[in-house]
Amino acid sequence: MNKIGVFCASSNNMSPLYYEAATHLGEWMGKTGKTLVYGGANCGLMEALAKAVHNHGGRVMGIVPQILVERNRVSTYIDITVHTADLNDRKEMLVEHSDIILALPGSIGTLDEVFTVMAANTIGIHQKRIVFWNINHFWDDLFTLFDGLEQKGVVNKPMNELLQRADSLEELINILEHF
Repeated sequence: MNKIGVFCASSNNMSPLYYEAATHLGEWMGKTGKTLVYGGANCGLMEALAKAVHNHGGRVMGIVPQILVERNRVSTYIDITVHTADLNDRKEMLVEHSDIILALPGSIGTLDEVFTVMAANTIGIHQKRIVFWNINHFWDDLFTLFDGLEQKGVVNKPMNELLQRADSLEELINILEHF
């Protein structure tokens, strides 16, 4: 496992602890020779992670939709650029190029991306799970929702086949090292 896909926030308005966490993950990725596969933006957790991976010897693959190019929002830490027409193409290419996929804190875009991956797993398009890094309990409400869906019997595949949860960087690294 060398290519780690990451969905995460592009917001610059989050608590500093999220940027610090993303930086620590990026440092580990870089030092262990991993390749970050991500959405290519120069803001938010996306940029913090890409900068740390790049600055610590890892490779950064940016899956860049045309709108980021037009808005001058493409990171300068990208080693390999894959251009896409739109966000849907970006999701597809990110999944295709990733050995494993992580969800760091994020908003509507991140949720769209993880739900797309989980839905595709549910119907057998692939068997990739999302690993949610639950920094500072960020995803707790979502886990409660998932538990409720499973209890109500509307999920066609056990949630543990669709996702994993890491509550610390140590847990996350353990998952990545034993993937």
